[in-house]
Amino acid sequence: MNSVQLRDTLRQMVAVLQVERQALAGLDLDAIMGCANDKVALCGTIDKGAPLTDPALLDPECRGLLDAARRLNEVNRQVRNLIAANIAARLDALTGSPALYKAGSPAYAYAAVR
Repeated sequence: MNSVQLRDTLRQMVAVLQVERQALAGLDLDAIMGCANDKVALCGTIDKGAPLTDPALLDPECRGLLDAARRLNEVNRQVRNLIAANIAARLDALTGSPALYKAGSPAYAYAAVR
């Protein structure tokens, strides 16, 4: 993959990540799933060109796009986690019971030992 193709793919990834953030803000499940599929496809495109992409050979624009994509993906991941925690808290409040799945629970401690 040459730098022009990588640059275009990274621009597309940044655009998809921005759309994903909007979809997360609007809790638009169809758009979130569409973004997930788009990200997988773009990662596949990048992976196909990976043997030709040496990090030392990346131009400054590609590095900037890569950094932007990495930051956007991390922010989106944190937003997804916050949404999941919020939903779990609301479900717990509705049912009046604590969360079924807690990392510190004895069942998970036992599973980790296995």
